[in-house]
Amino acid sequence: MNLDFLTEAWFIALDQLRANKLRSGLTILGVVIGVATVMAMASIVQGIRDQIMTSIEVAGPTTFYVMRFFSSTPLNPDALPKEVRVRPVLTPEEAAAIARLPDIRYGGIWVQLFQRMEYEGVHTQILTVFGADDQYMEIQGGTLLAGRFFTASEVRTGDPVVVLERRFADKLFGRVQPLGHYVRLSGRPVQVIGIYQNPENIFQPPSQEIGAIIPFAAARRLFRYDETNALWIVVKPRDGISVTHAMDEVAVVLRRLRGTRAGDPNSFDLITQDQILDVFNKLTGVFFLVMLVLSSVALLVSGIGVMAIMMVSVTSRTHEIGVRKALGATRSAIRWQFLVEAAFLTALGGVLGVAVGLSMAQAIEIALQFQTRVPVWATAAACAVSILIGLVFGIAPAARAARLDPVEALRYE
Repeated sequence: MNLDFLTEAWFIALDQLRANKLRSGLTILGVVIGVATVMAMASIVQGIRDQIMTSIEVAGPTTFYVMRFFSSTPLNPDALPKEVRVRPVLTPEEAAAIARLPDIRYGGIWVQLFQRMEYEGVHTQILTVFGADDQYMEIQGGTLLAGRFFTASEVRTGDPVVVLERRFADKLFGRVQPLGHYVRLSGRPVQVIGIYQNPENIFQPPSQEIGAIIPFAAARRLFRYDETNALWIVVKPRDGISVTHAMDEVAVVLRRLRGTRAGDPNSFDLITQDQILDVFNKLTGVFFLVMLVLSSVALLVSGIGVMAIMMVSVTSRTHEIGVRKALGATRSAIRWQFLVEAAFLTALGGVLGVAVGLSMAQAIEIALQFQTRVPVWATAAACAVSILIGLVFGIAPAARAARLDPVEALRYE
């Protein structure tokens, strides 16, 4: 099969596309839907992964966490299993003891609250409010834009002060200067002392965007919170100290404070960044697999549609096939003509699917306000699979066209 023949086959396919727009459009629609779904899901998963990785880099790969109990899915705080209930709740005193260790650079207890903010009748959605300390941005990243962060006295006494994230400060106050004013966190008044900006690359799902930081002692005194899922101690070793060594030191001091006997298991969990990323990969892997299965169903349906439409095309073009055979076209030439036509239609569907998928990813990025990224492999795979669908599901119609008897085909009307 030479280049001239392939060129001729592509031109024939293009002519058929122009002559049968509706039929061709229906043929490629399923391919567009399947490929677009795969592209959109791949871009979202990859974008979130990139941002999680960047967020981990901000905190530092050596940062790890102490939790009462680690679970890949949140536990119901009102129905905790016995193995969780018997574990003591983390305390500020334990965080302070960890911070005093010679090989530990930072140890602090944080809590995650979910609250609405309000100022003079303007409300936000439910946001994440962290109860932390004056070193929050060193661990989590961000930029202080105005005002100040907490003083040591405010951290210690739990004064009702808050540092607002810029976007939500703008939403609540508009053109009013927020510093010195009071906002309400679920009805509790707290004074605004600073405005900061989250790192743009940090992963913040909808309804869990970080809107404000308050002293941990204030969060502990003013709000109820989940002592299992939303309370943890952040630990950062000194430079040159391995994570394993630091975790061993933390485990020793916590076991001593809790009076754990030799041979008894720990009554806490130590979680590294790698473990968090591993859980994330498993969750997104399942999510992506489900989307891939659904997309595969759409692609399978589109493949069956390609076969059905190409069978109709063979029937409607029987006389044309007879003429070509009478003029010397071989079975192989006829077969490849229809295979190329099927591959052309599905390849066009793949290209359109990629474009639609990219548009969907951009729309999701705008709606959910996080960066998406389309992997190169996903684009290449989408185009390759779409062409493969045309070739596989075009075999039967092409073989049928090639087997037509030229005399009978010429008689067909």
